[in-house]
Amino acid sequence: MRRILAYLGKYKGEISVTLSVKALATLIELALPYIMGLIIDCVVGTPDPETVSELKISIVNGIEALLVKTMARFSDSIPGTTVKTVEIVVWALIMIICAGLGVLGNVWANRRTSLVARNVSEDCRNDLFVRTMWLSPAQTDAFTVPSLESRLTTDTYNIHSFINTTQRMGIRAPVLLFGGLAITALQDWRLTLIMVAVLPLIFIAVFFLTAKGLPLYTRVQKAVDGMIRVVREDAEGIRVIKALSKKKYEFRRYDEENVRLAAIERKTNILMSSANPAMTFFMNLGLVAVVMLGAVFVNRGVSTSGNIISFIQYFTMISGAMMAVTRLFVMWSKASASARRITEVLETKAGLPVASEEEFPARKEESGIVFDDVSFSYTGKANVLENISFSVKKGQKLGVIGATGSGKTTLTALMMRFYDVSRGSVRIDGRDVRTIPEEELHSMFGVAMQNDFIAADTIEENIIFGRNLTHEDAVRAAKIAQANEFIETLDEKYQYSLTSKGTNVSGGQRQRILISRAIAGSPQILILDDSSSALDYRTDSLLRRAIAEEMKGVTTVTVAQRVSSVMSSDVIIVLDEGKIIGLGTHEQLMESCPVYREISDSQMGGAFLE
Repeated sequence: MRRILAYLGKYKGEISVTLSVKALATLIELALPYIMGLIIDCVVGTPDPETVSELKISIVNGIEALLVKTMARFSDSIPGTTVKTVEIVVWALIMIICAGLGVLGNVWANRRTSLVARNVSEDCRNDLFVRTMWLSPAQTDAFTVPSLESRLTTDTYNIHSFINTTQRMGIRAPVLLFGGLAITALQDWRLTLIMVAVLPLIFIAVFFLTAKGLPLYTRVQKAVDGMIRVVREDAEGIRVIKALSKKKYEFRRYDEENVRLAAIERKTNILMSSANPAMTFFMNLGLVAVVMLGAVFVNRGVSTSGNIISFIQYFTMISGAMMAVTRLFVMWSKASASARRITEVLETKAGLPVASEEEFPARKEESGIVFDDVSFSYTGKANVLENISFSVKKGQKLGVIGATGSGKTTLTALMMRFYDVSRGSVRIDGRDVRTIPEEELHSMFGVAMQNDFIAADTIEENIIFGRNLTHEDAVRAAKIAQANEFIETLDEKYQYSLTSKGTNVSGGQRQRILISRAIAGSPQILILDDSSSALDYRTDSLLRRAIAEEMKGVTTVTVAQRVSSVMSSDVIIVLDEGKIIGLGTHEQLMESCPVYREISDSQMGGAFLE
């Protein structure tokens, strides 16, 4: 929680002013029951010096003296009006003014606290989002995307609610609590002892419930992560779910997560909601004792009616303050669980720090991509890639082909250092990728993947993607990617608005937009990871021809299932279960690699069209 509260330092000046106004407004409110008792004992009735404090009598006498002088001057304009009547009206006006000032002060302070809470949660959310984008893929896998989404939404909301409520009640509740106790102690210390005796019972109950509630709120947030995961998966796969008539199956899957979340929430809410009834029970016991003893004291002539009435009002204020403190403890439990989850992300160290060239010296070799005896495992157990060695010169074309799960995408991920190799090294232009700063390394690449994302924006913005590129750059890239032809048929052309994930264009059109994005930045290395799977053979052939003609000098890595997509490559790798079983040109592999030859023969139609 300390890391989250550090965000308040930026607004400490504004918070100080707001809390000061809040405290002053609350102190004014505290005066109302005292004034009420004073009116009953000293203004409406005749004060008894034995039961009414000298302070009350002095205050009333001073007001009366002032009124007598004032009315003597204006006796002609207010005939028939008694001093007692005017005095009652004056005290009523004083109460109205105090109540009004209290309301205005609290309203102003509440608006400022809301603003501070909003700004703090915004700062926290921004830092959390930046850190989330900064995480390495391995760290993202460890946290899981649904959990990160939950931390950015539900957890930051819990922090916002806690900061907002704490500013509102964190100063008001103590002022009402301790201020009320101080005033009542001055009025009647015997009755005050009753309230003081009740408070330890309340604190013990709240502390016990808070200690039990914190672990439960952590479990609630983990259950929320699970539900978000299911919702996210269903939203992304809604077309497949409907196509396969699996809605009932997904309903059951969602219901299981929802029931699990509801069960944990129910247990948590039952425990934490018992705080208010327990506190109310103890406070009502105290209130009954105060009323009973107060009646006895009034009957014996050792206290006054006004004193008891104001005492009951203070008791009500103190009860409300205690309830507010209880709510703060409950919110603290929830916010602490959320803060711990947020801090886990904010304090995560760099998963892929830049290594020194002393550790991984640069090699004097031809520029290009080199995999030197690379092995890699996601879990540290079974290798996904094993003993991978090959080299591609700058400007050459590399083709990667193999069955699903053979490690094709993992190979490209290691090139871009989304993960670090378990053994061996990956070098670009002689430099180990572990020694190249992330921004420099990733600026070398243009990447288009089969299931890449498209934002809800125009086609042009999806191609430019926030980079310092022009409309002409977008058009050039679209022409190479064979996207310009269909874009020009749209009414708004490049200003045509795409929906999230590009659901208002076809699969082939969507892939061509993604390829345009990869090409637009004029990369040194272009990676096309199964990004033409939705293209027909003719469009695929035109795409590869345009890349070869318009992007000379660019190293192209094509990951594909079709031989026709890689057969023109200078180097083709055939992967099977993470191992290279074929390496060479198309002609060489047709002779030396039975698996490649089998794939080619089964796709003869594609090769023929080529």
